[in-house]
Parts: sequence; C-alpha cells; structure tokens
Amino acid sequence: MNIMLFHSAYGPRPAVRAAADRLRAAGHEVWTPDLFEGRIFETVEEGMARKDEIGKEELLKRAVLAAAPYSDRGLVYAGFSLGASLAQTLALGDHKARGLLLLHGTSDIAESASADELPVQLHVAEPDAFETDDWLNAWYLQMRGAGAEVEIYRYPGAGHLYTDPDLPDHDAEAAEATWQVALGFLDSLGTDQPAAR
Repeated sequence: MNIMLFHSAYGPRPAVRAAADRLRAAGHEVWTPDLFEGRIFETVEEGMARKDEIGKEELLKRAVLAAAPYSDRGLVYAGFSLGASLAQTLALGDHKARGLLLLHGTSDIAESASADELPVQLHVAEPDAFETDDWLNAWYLQMRGAGAEVEIYRYPGAGHLYTDPDLPDHDAEAAEATWQVALGFLDSLGTDQPAAR
C-alpha cells in the first residue's frame, strides 16, 4: 500500500518515524509530511497552540499539497490525532483513496461527504477526552451514512496518544495490539489498483 501518514499536534516526533519504519518493514511505501516545519512539542497545549497559529485552512492546504503528487497511486490516508483528522478530510475528498487508518482521532463529516465502500479503521483510547462516547457514536453513524465500511477498536485505560513511547500516554500493550490489527487491515486492502468511488 501507499500510505500518507500525518503527525499529531506534537509534531513529527520520533514515534512517527518509527511507525513509518514499521509500515515499510511490512512492505508498504510511506510518506510522513512535516506540517509543522520541523517543530516538535512536549505538551499537547504547546502543539495545539502551534496548530492554531498556523490555522486550520493552512494545515489542510499543507496536507493536500503533500498528498497531491501521490494521489493517483491510490493512497491509504493515516494519521495520529490531529493528523487523523486531516487524513479523514483528505480521504473523504479523494475518490481514489484505498483506505483510512485513524489513530487517536477523527474529524467532522460534511453532510455531502461520500465514502462509498471506503474501508476505515479507528483506534482510540477508552475513555478519551478528545473522542467521547457521544462523539464517536455520532461519527460512526455519519461515516456509515456516507457509505464507509467502519471498524472501531477501543483500548480501556490507555492514554490519548498511547502509541507514542516517549509520551506519558503510552501503553505498550495497547500500542502493540493496535499495530497488529492495523497491519492486518492494510494487508486486507490488497494490491490491485482502486476502482473510482
């Protein structure tokens, strides 16, 4: 698979590179665009301040420009938290998208969104202050209404960004379980070129 992997509000941390390396070792081609111009943050508050400083529209523009040269290959969009939000937006707007892998985050869904048979997998902590039960229930129904094929995996007791071993949120068992399931998901997408959605 060709995977576009977006970092979280913490920036392009070592965990993002490690995730990309793991995906490459499994036979995937992976791009990890740096939307924060190299800046890495130690707290979510600092990262969110940077996100607000850049602005939502500019971040989305950077993500689109990063993905554009590869979109004809049929991308799987993926991301961590904020990056998952961006990945979702791009996948729903790309009729050639092969899949959507969301780690720790989701985004609003436009009423006009169409995700006909798009395979989607979401991994989140339980509970998660950023992805509450009410929000996830509504999100699931909206994604299904748009035509997506959605799987949700929840990890009790894990912190929000539990796949990053250098953050307090880290949960090694939940992280390993996530990657095992995610790699199976990517393998299930096959290697044939996508049909237009």
